[in-house]
Amino acid sequence: MTLEILTPDKTVYTGEVTSVTVPGTSGSFEVLKGHAPIISTLEDGKVVIRSGKDSQSMFIKGGVIEVINDQVIVLAEGIGH
Repeated sequence: MTLEILTPDKTVYTGEVTSVTVPGTSGSFEVLKGHAPIISTLEDGKVVIRSGKDSQSMFIKGGVIEVINDQVIVLAEGIGH
């Protein structure tokens, strides 16, 4: 599945991933291949990106996630440190 993480001023991440865990408003949740279509708001927190055995994470400052047809788009208000 493909993942894009965007902020208002740039594309932060684009690539094929195995899964992504995001800080949902009602708690963290993981998106895997074949996930049902969803749109959800996101809180400030850690996004964990997994691709095979590799894993990386980044902090976002709120936003929205959209999942449809194995395409995941995270629209973050900003990226933290």
